[in-house]
Formats: sequence, C-alpha cells, structure tokens
Amino acid sequence: MLLEAVYHRPRLNWSYAYNESTIHLRLRAKKGDLTEVFAWAGDKYAWDATKELIPMTLFTSDAMFDYWECESVPLHRRLKYGFLLQKDNERIWMTESDFQPNRPENPYRLFEFPYINRGDVFTPPAWVKDAIFYQIFPERFANGDPSLNPENVLPWGGTPTPDNFFGGDLQGVIDHLDHLSELGITGIYFTPIFTATTNHKYDTEDYMAVDPHFGDAQTLKKLVDACHERGIRVLLDAVFNHSGKTFAPFVDVQEKGDASPYKNWFHIRKLPLEVIDGIPTYDAFAFEPLMPKLNTERPEVKQYLLEVAEYWIKEIGIDGWRLDVANEVDHEFWREFRRVVKRVNPEAYILGEIWHDSAPWLEGDKFDAVMNYPFTDAVLDFFVYGTIDAEGFANSIGKQLSRYPLQASEVAFNLLDSHDTPRLLTLANGDKNKLKLAALFQFTFMGTPCIYYGDEIGMDGDGDPGCRKCMEWNPEKQDRDLFSYYRRLIAIRNSHPALRTGTFNFLEAGQQGSKLAYERRLGDDVVVVLINTEETAQTFRIDVEEVHWENVFTGDSLRTERGKLAVKLPGYGSAVLKAIL
Repeated sequence: MLLEAVYHRPRLNWSYAYNESTIHLRLRAKKGDLTEVFAWAGDKYAWDATKELIPMTLFTSDAMFDYWECESVPLHRRLKYGFLLQKDNERIWMTESDFQPNRPENPYRLFEFPYINRGDVFTPPAWVKDAIFYQIFPERFANGDPSLNPENVLPWGGTPTPDNFFGGDLQGVIDHLDHLSELGITGIYFTPIFTATTNHKYDTEDYMAVDPHFGDAQTLKKLVDACHERGIRVLLDAVFNHSGKTFAPFVDVQEKGDASPYKNWFHIRKLPLEVIDGIPTYDAFAFEPLMPKLNTERPEVKQYLLEVAEYWIKEIGIDGWRLDVANEVDHEFWREFRRVVKRVNPEAYILGEIWHDSAPWLEGDKFDAVMNYPFTDAVLDFFVYGTIDAEGFANSIGKQLSRYPLQASEVAFNLLDSHDTPRLLTLANGDKNKLKLAALFQFTFMGTPCIYYGDEIGMDGDGDPGCRKCMEWNPEKQDRDLFSYYRRLIAIRNSHPALRTGTFNFLEAGQQGSKLAYERRLGDDVVVVLINTEETAQTFRIDVEEVHWENVFTGDSLRTERGKLAVKLPGYGSAVLKAIL
C-alpha cells in the first residue's frame, strides 16, 4: 500500500456539502493500489451511537491516481470521519494526523466537517443542468435592421478581418429565433453587446448602453422577452477586467493626466499614458493599448461595475453573466459580484472565462461554472486530433471530474469551439465523422453543452478572425443533415435525465484503444454510449446488469448474452443504448 499517494483534506472538492443535508467525501490513492476503502464517520457529540463504516466507490481515475467517493447524510448535519484503507488483507486507518494499523480509540484526531451551514452550500441554478446553450457573436449572426449599419459596412458573407463590419444586430437575432427553437436551444450566450469601437466589443466604451450598431436597450428587452417566451435564457458578456480606450474615465485620464479624478480607476505605472516599445505605461489586457485594465479593488470602480451587473438583470431581465478574463480580476470583487447578482436573481448563472484548473473560483462564493476548456482539449485530442488513445482520454476526463465538487461538474460549460478558437469542422480537417463523434460525447456527458453559431449547419473557419464568419442563412449552403444530427442529439439528451444529471462511468477505454464505452445512470434511467473512432468496424462486448436494450438512434432491440452486451459498430459508428427495465 503506497501511503505516500493517499491524499485527503477537509475542504474544496475533497469534503463538501452537496446540498443542505448531504456531505460528499473523496480520497485519492495510487491507481490500482487499494481494493476497498471505507469512510469511518459519525457525530462527534454522539460518536458511539452514530459511528459507521461507509463503503466508498471508485468514483473516477486518471493516469496516476484512483479517486474514491462516498456520501453521508448525518442526522445533525455535522461529521467526524477518518478512512479505512484496504489492500487485499492489509488494513490501515487514516486520521487527520497520521496512518495507523489499529482503529483509533476515539474520534478526536479524525477529520471534521463541522456543520452544513445553508449559506455555505454551493448551489448553482438547477436549470443549467438541463440547458442547451448556443453562442452568438452578434456582429456576424444576422443583419435585421440595415438602418443601424456602420458607415463602412460590407456585404453579408464577406471575408472577416479583425476590423471589418457586416452589420449583425439584435434584430437579426430576433428574426432567427425560429432557427434556435427548431434546433432545441434553451440558452444563448452573447459576446459583448455594449457600446465599443471594435466588431467584437471587448473594448467597452459605455457599460450602460447597447452598441448603437446592435440596437438599444428597448431592442434588447424585446429580444430577452421573445427568448423567454420560447424557454430560452439569455447570458450577456461582462468585460470587467478591462475597459476600452474610449471609456469616459480613461479618456479623462488621457486628457488630464495626474489631475484626473479617475487616475486610480486603472493600474497606471507612469504618466503621461503612452506605449513604449509595444508596452503601455498602464496595465492592459495582453499589452493591448485599447484595453486598459480596471482597478477593481477601488471602491468607486467596484460600485460602478456592480451597478452595471445589477442593472441589466433587474431592468432587462437577462439570466446571467459570462465573465471575460475572469482569472485576472481579484477574488473579493467576484465575491461581491455574486452577492449582488444573486440578490437580484438567485437563479442567475455566473460563468467565468478561465482556461485552466478553476477550483479556487468554484467554492460557492464566486462562480457557478467556468468555460470548460480542459474538457475541450481532451475531446479534441481524442476524437479530432487522435493524439491520445481511449485510455488517455478517460484519464483526462477522470482528472477533470476529480477537480471539482459534483454540483460544479453538473453545470460546467462544455464547449468544443468558440470565437477564440478555430471552428470544430476546421480542426477536424473537414471530417464530419469526427465532428459528430465529438459532439456526441459533448451531449452525453455531464455539464451543459454549447454550440458555437453555425457549427450546426457545417460552418468552418480558422482562428480569429476566420472563426467569426457571417452566419450562413442560405438553405442551399447549409448542411441540413448535420443540423438534423445536432437536433437529434439535443432530443436524446432531453429525453434522458441520466444524460444530464446521472452518474458517469467508463465501461471500456483501453490502452492504444479507439473504442469508447460509458454509462450514465440515474435511478431506472440507464444509458450506455458506444463510440468507434476507427474507420473500420469494431465489436463491443460490454458487461452490463440489464438484459433488454434499445438503440435510441435506430430503434433496434438488443439483448445481453451471459451478462454481456455485444454490438458491432461500423467505422466512425456510434450507438446510444437505453435499458428497458
């Protein structure tokens, strides 16, 4: 038993309240080392009457470790606990301070979960688990009101550049809501819509006004109301890490220098403001002079931005915020941001843009979720690039699941491309088989899936600006078969609660393998997904408990033989099987 690999701490993803009555405990061990693990738990004030050994299950694994998990529903919402580790006949007890061969005589040196305080429970909005998001880059989605066009607008469908305009606006989105409803979308994430000088609008000039090229607050309200009538939630982009160079307070500093009352709104190293050898004399996003970094620790800056966050939810009725460059803003600002937003709308979804391990932002006091780029990388590596095998993919997904509490994984924002990356079809070199298999995993995994506008009808494009093409509205140029495929995936996800909130377990993911099988289970709703990433046919033989199955895609009935489910899939084939109980 390699005790050096065993790890637990009484916080974060290792020991947390899943709800107001349930505590989840996790323990890490060397992969394949332990054969059984138990949590030894009870109430510290009534230890002898409440102590019990709770079996832990192998929750997930990565390349180096196994992660064991159990849940406890303590009568009085508090818990003292340790662990019993077993490797065949070897038994070791783990306390907060050491490992020992004998059961501890009392609970004093065990770990402790002091109390489930309601205010400490991380509770993301429940609706997100069931949502299907669609990302829209407003300037390139649809031109619904030509009277709003910029002076230098180009004909729709031209080649995008970093600084050209095609006239997309909010009315264009309203005009095409039927397209989203037909697809099955229940959430829209808009990139910024507030007044700015660029086509992407990440250089905010006025946080309290819709960009005049997109419409106005009345148009936005009309759009939000129309979406709500269709059961579609609306998420706006908040760029609070930095403003634009034309933001009035920054303009004032440019004009008045040290005499400006706004000089402390920014991180200024030297006046006058200028750019020397490509580096501004003020902090900015990625050295971009157009985007000066805001000093969110200043009370007056904080007050202004929090009023912005409150206004658009309260007055327009948006359903949440996506937070740009969220990891570069101080944590205390985000704590206050959450309090303000949740006070106005407790069901608002707070989504941070973070591209790496985001555990510090997912403790229940800041964000509900982050844009799940580690998920993106794993899916692309296996299904699109082929740089890892099935085992490597399972390890990557396992590591990701181990990082966060379950409620964070259930509402993770799972995307495969965006306005910041090449499009999925381009990454797949035009191979729609690879695209479809990647999307299949996205829609049958836990977390909320997001489609980047146009992916559903076969749009391609390299990285910025190629990924920001005008939406193709000519039916003859749309891939309607692909549209039908996405629509079918959404329908399947909506039909099975297990695909949204059920447990996740890999059934087959072998070394050097190209076959993937996994199970989603929620009570009597059991779904098994089989994926063949090879161009040649392969046969699956999967151990399952249930006897009768139905292929959701084809309607075919299957039956297990001697406890095994045998299915032959063609090259790049897949199957979604539901158990018939």
